[in-house]
Amino acid sequence: MSPRPSNSATRSSLIDIAARLLAEEGPQALSTRRIAGRAGSSTMAVYTHFDGMSGLVRAMVREGFVRLQEHLTCVKPTDDPVADIAMLGRAYRRNALANPHLYAVMFGGCSIAGFSLTDDDRQHGRYTLHNVVECTTRCMGMGRFRPADAELVAHRMWGTLHGLVTLELGGYLVEPYPADRCFEDQLVGLVVGAGDNPQSAAQSVALSRDRLPDELAS
Repeated sequence: MSPRPSNSATRSSLIDIAARLLAEEGPQALSTRRIAGRAGSSTMAVYTHFDGMSGLVRAMVREGFVRLQEHLTCVKPTDDPVADIAMLGRAYRRNALANPHLYAVMFGGCSIAGFSLTDDDRQHGRYTLHNVVECTTRCMGMGRFRPADAELVAHRMWGTLHGLVTLELGGYLVEPYPADRCFEDQLVGLVVGAGDNPQSAAQSVALSRDRLPDELAS
């Protein structure tokens, strides 16, 4: 896990405000004056804490992944690794719903003049997949998943749930196939696709709802 940097209250506030402006109004809303005004600080604060707007956007990306990792590390290993995989999926979704203003920025979904994700930015985010790879390996070791490249399986799960959560945030999942129904079905489908027995998969996914850590239950 990448450690959380030491941030002042002003720095954290600037990150949240900038990300919310971006999500609500688009890239044109990002200006040092507007961000500083909402934060109750001077425009110099953006340069003091981030060395300018590009640094602020980069900090938004990294803060988003720090928050994701905090959600994922709430999931502790149990005697049912398939339930743990499902809980990691739930943690991923809970983080996105709790931080929608950061979600698009994290994955380069917002076009901001003068800024683009670097490979270093992306590598900073890839560490969050370690939790899923480790759990996938345990599922294989216990015979619940078929032998395979654990990291590739983890990528498959990540990509699928990322797409589903993106649709949910965009408001595309509605009756008769609302987000909750699609998400539960997808969790079962992913673990069955990895080799688990359909009945056992359904039981473990259901169990993951009961075992959800308090930090993720709200």
